[in-house]
Amino acid sequence: MTAKHVEPTVRAMADLFQDYPFGRAWDEMFSGPGVIRPAYESVHAALQTLSAADLKARADIMGRTFLDQGITFALGGVERPFPLDLIPRIVTAQEWKVVQTGVPQRVRALEAFLADCYGPGQIFQDGVVPRRLVTTSPHFHRQVAGMNNQDGARIVISGVDLIRDEHGAFRVLEDNVRVPSGVSYVLENRQAVSQVLSEAGGDQQIRSVAEYPGRLLAALRAVSPSNVTDPTVVVLTPGVYNSAYFEHTLLAREMGVELVEGRDLICRNNRVFVRTTGGEMPVHVIYRRLDDEFLDPMQFRLDSMLGSPGLINAARAGNLTIANAVGNGIADDKLVYTYVPDIIRYYLREEPILLNVDTYRMEEPDHLAYALEHLAELVIKPVDGSGGKGIVIGSQADASTLAKARQAILENPRGWIAQREIALSTVPTLIGDKIRPRHVDLRPFAVNDGHSVWVLPGGLTRVALPEGELVVNSSQGGGSKDTWVLAAPESRHVEPPLQVQADLPADIADSDYDHDHDHDHDHDEFNPAGSPSPSHWQESAAQSTGAFFFDPPVTPDDGGSALRHQQGQQQQAAPHLRLAEGSDAHLRRSEINRMENHTAGGLPC
Repeated sequence: MTAKHVEPTVRAMADLFQDYPFGRAWDEMFSGPGVIRPAYESVHAALQTLSAADLKARADIMGRTFLDQGITFALGGVERPFPLDLIPRIVTAQEWKVVQTGVPQRVRALEAFLADCYGPGQIFQDGVVPRRLVTTSPHFHRQVAGMNNQDGARIVISGVDLIRDEHGAFRVLEDNVRVPSGVSYVLENRQAVSQVLSEAGGDQQIRSVAEYPGRLLAALRAVSPSNVTDPTVVVLTPGVYNSAYFEHTLLAREMGVELVEGRDLICRNNRVFVRTTGGEMPVHVIYRRLDDEFLDPMQFRLDSMLGSPGLINAARAGNLTIANAVGNGIADDKLVYTYVPDIIRYYLREEPILLNVDTYRMEEPDHLAYALEHLAELVIKPVDGSGGKGIVIGSQADASTLAKARQAILENPRGWIAQREIALSTVPTLIGDKIRPRHVDLRPFAVNDGHSVWVLPGGLTRVALPEGELVVNSSQGGGSKDTWVLAAPESRHVEPPLQVQADLPADIADSDYDHDHDHDHDHDEFNPAGSPSPSHWQESAAQSTGAFFFDPPVTPDDGGSALRHQQGQQQQAAPHLRLAEGSDAHLRRSEINRMENHTAGGLPC
């Protein structure tokens, strides 16, 4: 059925929307008091049939289910369900075109920039970006100069954080091309909302997010070393104490690949192997979920117990691909962010599709003078901060906080930027027994196989739950929403998603373990059968639209990508890997905490 265009209409608000306030922010459901944007007509109508008690009951069910299934993040040493608001965020097909073209443009430009930074450095010689900007970044690693992944894909997975300004235009808030996380919540949010609020979709067609694991596996295989025809991919996790461990286990299982820790790997003669109960197995691609400094103690932190010595040498020898590439963090630097529009023009000869937020560089005297004079009107950020840490919102800060920010800037101008305060767009959110506007951002995830960049239709919408709060990070009390991207009218037919097949060794795929435990996996998504060739993946990707009808929800026969979990069981690594904690467990836990406190490798978002 094709969704009909509905003109904005004025309706009497149900009790849930009573006294719904409007400010200067762009509200994504309402264009004014009682005036519903067409894309939200079905959702609004469905909500009007429910009471606050109904919504609260459904939200409680979701929270308990997330906790039972291990869909959590660790905050302060406590496992918590990642808060999911029932009311979805909707992006129209027309709006999504901007994201779908703007994000790949940004990824391609940053790919070229990173290759140049670790190669000839032409952009420095041409005076577009100061060389010292890169060399003073803590994420610039000379150890990897001259190293390139297959097809030049340094950024296999990216998460570009977007906001909508007061006029509804998308703007880039920051780039995440090191170890972007949070995609597991995108997948799980869709599954949860499709089950507890299935009536909200009406006759609209919402694009599926189920392709992501298949796309990711295809890209990881595509960037494997050139001399390997059937690459083995593994996911490298810091371990069970990492706050994003749930995501690591989910992605490994969805792709049908090994989940390993650094101690499971061994490097010999510049080649990498994983220890299994069946012996050593060669590894060609590592999707790493830990930060550069902890990856290889031979090159970085000598005291790291999370990585494996020799990984960098294996990559330099051309026998291993590390995704994302080591050293990508310079592109995450918030001071480098200010140059990205120029970087796009320099490498691509194009104008940026997605604009930055207006930003001031504290290293430049005129910018510094302006910022110090207008601190109370700006947002102050550390260039290497993550998780919302260290941000000062001038309009909400007291005199003491502003004075400390001023002093910090003067002591280290390179370490700070200032941005115009933008009232992030709002989406109706269930707060207690009322629906109220709350500020949101969007992290669309993109997958790059070295030839094309595919953007997951949706992404992680993070919502700031406290009233008036602009920081959406989970560490600051934020939650998430399911993000619906509406299919364009011409694509409103169902296409099968990419089939996710495992690249497990034959002796593992056919092992007695799988047969003995079939009753535990009746609702799971994998039947390991060997991986198709990269060309097969590319052909399938070109043919798929990823669209589906919202009702009924995704089922296990959707080509292997539907998300299912074993109720009440802890997510674990591949069953044939050794999992003993050993006597160094407390040391490993301490090091994971140190990594999470130091960089973005911890809290999922």
